[in-house]
Amino acid sequence: MIPLLGISTQALFGQLLLGLINGAFYALLSLGLAVIFGMLNIINFAHGALYMVGAFCAYFLLNLLGLNYWFALIISPLVVGALGMIIERTMLQRLAGLDHLYGLLLTFGLALIIQGVFQNYFGSSGLPYAIPRELAGGTNLGFMFLPNYRSWVIIFSLIVCLATWFMIEKTRLGAYLRAATENPALVRAFGINVPRMVTLTYGFGVALAALAGVLAAPINQVRPLMGADFIIVVFAVVVIGGMGSILGSIVTGFLLGLIEGLTKVFYPEASNTVVFVIMAIVLLVKPAGLFGRTA
Repeated sequence: MIPLLGISTQALFGQLLLGLINGAFYALLSLGLAVIFGMLNIINFAHGALYMVGAFCAYFLLNLLGLNYWFALIISPLVVGALGMIIERTMLQRLAGLDHLYGLLLTFGLALIIQGVFQNYFGSSGLPYAIPRELAGGTNLGFMFLPNYRSWVIIFSLIVCLATWFMIEKTRLGAYLRAATENPALVRAFGINVPRMVTLTYGFGVALAALAGVLAAPINQVRPLMGADFIIVVFAVVVIGGMGSILGSIVTGFLLGLIEGLTKVFYPEASNTVVFVIMAIVLLVKPAGLFGRTA
Protein backbone atom coordinates (compact mmCIF):
# COMPACT_ATOMS: atom_id res chain seq x y z
CA MET A 1 0.00 0.00 0.00
CA ILE A 2 1.09 3.59 -0.66
CA PRO A 3 1.15 5.38 2.71
CA LEU A 4 -1.57 7.97 3.37
CA LEU A 5 -3.32 7.28 0.06
CA GLY A 6 -4.68 3.80 0.73
CA ILE A 7 -3.79 2.63 -2.80
CA SER A 8 -2.09 -0.70 -3.41
CA THR A 9 1.19 -0.65 -5.32
CA GLN A 10 -0.19 -3.31 -7.66
CA ALA A 11 -3.21 -1.14 -8.55
CA LEU A 12 -0.98 1.88 -9.16
CA PHE A 13 1.43 0.06 -11.47
CA GLY A 14 -1.46 -1.72 -13.17
CA GLN A 15 -3.04 1.61 -14.09
CA LEU A 16 0.33 2.97 -15.20
CA LEU A 17 0.67 -0.04 -17.52
CA LEU A 18 -2.81 0.57 -18.95
CA GLY A 19 -1.88 4.22 -19.36
CA LEU A 20 1.28 3.29 -21.26
CA ILE A 21 -0.72 0.98 -23.56
CA ASN A 22 -3.26 3.71 -24.29
CA GLY A 23 -0.35 6.09 -24.72
CA ALA A 24 1.17 3.75 -27.31
CA PHE A 25 -2.08 3.84 -29.31
CA TYR A 26 -2.39 7.61 -28.86
CA ALA A 27 1.20 8.06 -30.07
CA LEU A 28 0.80 5.87 -33.17
CA LEU A 29 -2.53 7.41 -34.16
CA SER A 30 -1.50 11.00 -33.48
CA LEU A 31 1.79 10.37 -35.31
CA GLY A 32 -0.17 9.35 -38.42
CA LEU A 33 -2.34 12.47 -38.08
CA ALA A 34 0.74 14.66 -37.58
CA VAL A 35 2.45 13.20 -40.67
CA ILE A 36 -0.65 13.85 -42.80
CA PHE A 37 -1.27 17.35 -41.47
CA GLY A 38 2.38 18.39 -41.27
CA MET A 39 3.22 17.16 -44.76
CA LEU A 40 -0.11 17.65 -46.57
CA ASN A 41 -2.11 20.17 -44.47
CA ILE A 42 -5.06 17.75 -44.36
CA ILE A 43 -7.08 17.35 -41.15
CA ASN A 44 -7.84 13.64 -41.54
CA PHE A 45 -11.01 12.89 -39.58
CA ALA A 46 -11.21 9.43 -41.22
CA HIS A 47 -8.17 8.35 -39.19
CA GLY A 48 -10.20 6.59 -36.49
CA ALA A 49 -12.28 4.70 -39.06
CA LEU A 50 -9.12 3.52 -40.86
CA TYR A 51 -7.68 2.42 -37.50
CA MET A 52 -10.81 0.27 -37.15
CA VAL A 53 -10.42 -1.04 -40.72
CA GLY A 54 -6.87 -2.14 -39.84
CA ALA A 55 -8.21 -4.21 -36.92
CA PHE A 56 -10.95 -5.73 -39.11
CA CYS A 57 -8.41 -6.51 -41.82
CA ALA A 58 -6.42 -8.53 -39.26
CA TYR A 59 -9.65 -10.28 -38.23
CA PHE A 60 -10.49 -11.17 -41.86
CA LEU A 61 -6.96 -12.40 -42.57
CA LEU A 62 -7.18 -14.76 -39.60
CA ASN A 63 -10.73 -16.04 -40.08
CA LEU A 64 -10.98 -16.10 -43.88
CA LEU A 65 -7.41 -16.79 -45.01
CA GLY A 66 -5.96 -18.41 -41.88
CA LEU A 67 -3.11 -15.87 -41.69
CA ASN A 68 -1.94 -15.25 -38.15
CA TYR A 69 -1.17 -12.06 -36.22
CA TRP A 70 2.36 -11.68 -37.58
CA PHE A 71 1.16 -11.70 -41.20
CA ALA A 72 -1.61 -9.25 -40.25
CA LEU A 73 0.95 -6.91 -38.73
CA ILE A 74 2.52 -6.56 -42.19
CA ILE A 75 -0.43 -7.01 -44.56
CA SER A 76 -3.08 -4.88 -42.81
CA PRO A 77 -1.08 -1.60 -42.89
CA LEU A 78 -0.25 -2.24 -46.57
CA VAL A 79 -3.92 -2.86 -47.45
CA VAL A 80 -5.20 0.16 -45.52
CA GLY A 81 -2.32 2.28 -46.82
CA ALA A 82 -3.36 1.35 -50.38
CA LEU A 83 -6.97 2.27 -49.52
CA GLY A 84 -5.72 5.60 -48.18
CA MET A 85 -3.84 6.30 -51.41
CA ILE A 86 -7.01 5.62 -53.41
CA ILE A 87 -8.92 8.05 -51.15
CA GLU A 88 -6.25 10.71 -51.60
CA ARG A 89 -6.08 10.28 -55.40
CA THR A 90 -9.81 10.16 -56.05
CA MET A 91 -11.13 12.58 -53.41
CA LEU A 92 -8.67 14.63 -51.38
CA GLN A 93 -6.55 15.62 -54.36
CA ARG A 94 -9.53 17.52 -55.74
CA LEU A 95 -9.55 19.72 -52.62
CA ALA A 96 -5.91 20.81 -52.98
CA GLY A 97 -5.53 24.53 -52.39
CA LEU A 98 -8.91 24.92 -50.70
CA ASP A 99 -9.58 25.72 -47.03
CA HIS A 100 -8.75 22.98 -44.47
CA LEU A 101 -12.43 22.82 -43.57
CA TYR A 102 -13.30 21.09 -46.86
CA GLY A 103 -10.86 18.25 -46.21
CA LEU A 104 -12.11 17.91 -42.64
CA LEU A 105 -15.74 17.68 -43.77
CA LEU A 106 -14.92 15.16 -46.50
CA THR A 107 -12.92 12.88 -44.19
CA PHE A 108 -15.57 13.23 -41.46
CA GLY A 109 -18.21 12.06 -43.94
CA LEU A 110 -15.97 9.18 -45.03
CA ALA A 111 -15.52 8.13 -41.40
CA LEU A 112 -19.28 8.03 -40.86
CA ILE A 113 -19.80 5.99 -44.05
CA ILE A 114 -17.06 3.46 -43.22
CA GLN A 115 -18.24 3.04 -39.62
CA GLY A 116 -21.87 2.76 -40.73
CA VAL A 117 -21.09 0.01 -43.26
CA PHE A 118 -19.13 -2.07 -40.74
CA GLN A 119 -21.72 -1.51 -38.01
CA ASN A 120 -24.50 -2.59 -40.39
CA TYR A 121 -22.79 -5.90 -41.12
CA PHE A 122 -21.09 -6.68 -37.79
CA GLY A 123 -23.19 -4.87 -35.17
CA SER A 124 -21.75 -2.95 -32.26
CA SER A 125 -20.44 -5.83 -30.14
CA GLY A 126 -16.78 -6.76 -30.20
CA LEU A 127 -15.33 -9.68 -32.15
CA PRO A 128 -12.59 -11.63 -30.35
CA TYR A 129 -9.05 -11.69 -31.68
CA ALA A 130 -6.66 -13.99 -29.83
CA ILE A 131 -3.27 -12.95 -28.53
CA PRO A 132 -0.54 -14.74 -30.56
CA ARG A 133 0.86 -17.85 -28.83
CA GLU A 134 4.36 -16.43 -28.80
CA LEU A 135 3.23 -13.48 -26.68
CA ALA A 136 0.82 -15.27 -24.35
CA GLY A 137 1.40 -15.30 -20.59
CA GLY A 138 3.40 -12.79 -18.63
CA THR A 139 6.03 -12.13 -15.99
CA ASN A 140 5.49 -11.71 -12.27
CA LEU A 141 7.60 -8.73 -11.21
CA GLY A 142 6.61 -9.02 -7.57
CA PHE A 143 4.87 -5.66 -7.40
CA MET A 144 2.72 -6.44 -10.48
CA PHE A 145 2.02 -9.01 -13.21
CA LEU A 146 3.31 -7.83 -16.61
CA PRO A 147 1.56 -9.49 -19.59
CA ASN A 148 3.94 -10.23 -22.46
CA TYR A 149 1.60 -8.92 -25.14
CA ARG A 150 1.21 -5.54 -23.47
CA SER A 151 4.98 -5.22 -23.13
CA TRP A 152 5.29 -5.99 -26.85
CA VAL A 153 2.72 -3.32 -27.78
CA ILE A 154 4.54 -0.62 -25.81
CA ILE A 155 8.04 -1.50 -27.07
CA PHE A 156 7.02 -2.06 -30.71
CA SER A 157 4.97 1.16 -30.83
CA LEU A 158 7.89 3.15 -29.43
CA ILE A 159 10.26 1.65 -32.04
CA VAL A 160 7.85 2.47 -34.90
CA CYS A 161 7.35 6.03 -33.61
CA LEU A 162 11.08 6.71 -33.27
CA ALA A 163 11.82 5.15 -36.69
CA THR A 164 9.18 7.41 -38.27
CA TRP A 165 10.61 10.47 -36.52
CA PHE A 166 14.12 9.57 -37.72
CA MET A 167 12.94 9.03 -41.30
CA ILE A 168 11.15 12.38 -41.50
CA GLU A 169 13.60 14.53 -39.55
CA LYS A 170 16.99 12.97 -40.34
CA THR A 171 16.89 11.51 -43.87
CA ARG A 172 16.93 12.93 -47.39
CA LEU A 173 13.44 11.54 -48.04
CA GLY A 174 12.12 13.45 -45.03
CA ALA A 175 13.85 16.60 -46.25
CA TYR A 176 12.11 16.24 -49.62
CA LEU A 177 8.77 15.74 -47.87
CA ARG A 178 9.20 18.85 -45.73
CA ALA A 179 10.39 20.87 -48.71
CA ALA A 180 7.41 19.75 -50.80
CA THR A 181 5.03 21.29 -48.25
CA GLU A 182 6.90 24.62 -48.24
CA ASN A 183 7.82 25.00 -51.92
CA PRO A 184 6.41 22.32 -54.26
CA ALA A 185 7.62 24.13 -57.38
CA LEU A 186 11.24 23.99 -56.17
CA VAL A 187 10.96 20.27 -55.38
CA ARG A 188 9.50 19.62 -58.85
CA ALA A 189 12.57 21.35 -60.30
CA PHE A 190 14.66 18.52 -58.84
CA GLY A 191 12.62 16.03 -60.89
CA ILE A 192 10.50 14.77 -57.97
CA ASN A 193 6.87 13.84 -58.60
CA VAL A 194 5.19 15.89 -55.85
CA PRO A 195 1.62 14.53 -56.33
CA ARG A 196 2.93 10.97 -56.03
CA MET A 197 4.86 11.94 -52.89
CA VAL A 198 1.68 13.43 -51.41
CA THR A 199 -0.27 10.24 -52.16
CA LEU A 200 2.42 8.01 -50.64
CA THR A 201 2.61 10.23 -47.55
CA TYR A 202 -1.14 10.00 -46.97
CA GLY A 203 -0.97 6.22 -47.46
CA PHE A 204 1.87 6.00 -44.92
CA GLY A 205 -0.06 8.08 -42.38
CA VAL A 206 -3.16 5.88 -42.52
CA ALA A 207 -0.97 2.74 -42.54
CA LEU A 208 0.26 3.83 -39.08
CA ALA A 209 -3.39 3.98 -37.97
CA ALA A 210 -3.98 0.47 -39.35
CA LEU A 211 -0.88 -0.80 -37.53
CA ALA A 212 -2.30 0.58 -34.28
CA GLY A 213 -5.57 -1.20 -35.08
CA VAL A 214 -3.82 -4.57 -35.44
CA LEU A 215 -1.96 -4.02 -32.16
CA ALA A 216 -5.22 -3.08 -30.41
CA ALA A 217 -7.28 -6.02 -31.74
CA PRO A 218 -6.24 -8.60 -29.08
CA ILE A 219 -6.65 -6.03 -26.27
CA ASN A 220 -9.79 -4.08 -27.16
CA GLN A 221 -11.46 -6.61 -29.49
CA VAL A 222 -12.51 -5.71 -33.03
CA ARG A 223 -15.48 -3.29 -33.07
CA PRO A 224 -16.92 -0.96 -35.73
CA LEU A 225 -16.83 2.00 -33.32
CA MET A 226 -13.41 1.33 -31.81
CA GLY A 227 -11.97 4.26 -33.77
CA ALA A 228 -14.75 6.63 -32.76
CA ASP A 229 -13.85 5.98 -29.09
CA PHE A 230 -10.26 7.12 -29.67
CA ILE A 231 -10.26 9.78 -32.35
CA ILE A 232 -11.38 12.80 -30.29
CA VAL A 233 -8.70 12.13 -27.66
CA VAL A 234 -6.12 11.60 -30.41
CA PHE A 235 -6.96 14.97 -31.96
CA ALA A 236 -6.50 16.51 -28.51
CA VAL A 237 -3.08 14.82 -28.29
CA VAL A 238 -2.09 16.29 -31.68
CA VAL A 239 -3.21 19.79 -30.62
CA ILE A 240 -1.34 19.57 -27.30
CA GLY A 241 1.84 18.33 -28.99
CA GLY A 242 1.58 20.90 -31.78
CA MET A 243 -0.24 20.40 -35.09
CA GLY A 244 2.12 18.66 -37.48
CA SER A 245 4.87 18.07 -34.89
CA ILE A 246 6.20 14.51 -35.18
CA LEU A 247 8.15 14.55 -31.92
CA GLY A 248 5.28 16.34 -30.17
CA SER A 249 2.83 13.58 -31.13
CA ILE A 250 5.10 10.83 -29.82
CA VAL A 251 6.02 12.46 -26.51
CA THR A 252 2.53 13.82 -25.84
CA GLY A 253 0.83 10.53 -26.73
CA PHE A 254 2.80 8.47 -24.21
CA LEU A 255 2.77 11.22 -21.57
CA LEU A 256 -0.99 11.75 -21.72
CA GLY A 257 -1.57 8.01 -21.56
CA LEU A 258 0.39 7.93 -18.29
CA ILE A 259 -1.44 10.98 -16.92
CA GLU A 260 -4.77 9.39 -17.81
CA GLY A 261 -3.73 6.18 -16.01
CA LEU A 262 -2.67 8.07 -12.89
CA THR A 263 -5.92 10.04 -12.91
CA LYS A 264 -7.88 6.76 -12.86
CA VAL A 265 -6.05 5.89 -9.64
CA PHE A 266 -6.25 9.19 -7.76
CA TYR A 267 -9.37 10.83 -9.21
CA PRO A 268 -11.34 8.40 -11.44
CA GLU A 269 -14.16 10.88 -12.08
CA ALA A 270 -11.79 13.12 -14.06
CA SER A 271 -10.15 10.37 -16.16
CA ASN A 272 -12.37 11.03 -19.19
CA THR A 273 -11.78 14.77 -19.20
CA VAL A 274 -8.20 15.22 -17.98
CA VAL A 275 -6.79 15.24 -21.54
CA PHE A 276 -9.14 18.05 -22.57
CA VAL A 277 -8.37 20.04 -19.41
CA ILE A 278 -4.66 19.77 -20.25
CA MET A 279 -5.41 20.80 -23.84
CA ALA A 280 -7.23 23.93 -22.66
CA ILE A 281 -4.38 24.88 -20.31
CA VAL A 282 -1.69 24.29 -22.96
CA LEU A 283 -3.56 26.33 -25.58
CA LEU A 284 -3.95 29.21 -23.11
CA VAL A 285 -0.22 29.20 -22.34
CA LYS A 286 1.17 28.16 -25.73
CA PRO A 287 -1.42 28.29 -28.55
CA ALA A 288 0.85 26.48 -31.02
CA GLY A 289 1.15 23.47 -28.71
CA LEU A 290 4.09 22.18 -26.68
CA PHE A 291 6.27 21.39 -29.70
CA GLY A 292 4.49 23.49 -32.31
CA ARG A 293 5.99 26.44 -34.14
CA THR A 294 4.33 29.83 -34.18
CA ALA A 295 3.63 31.19 -37.66
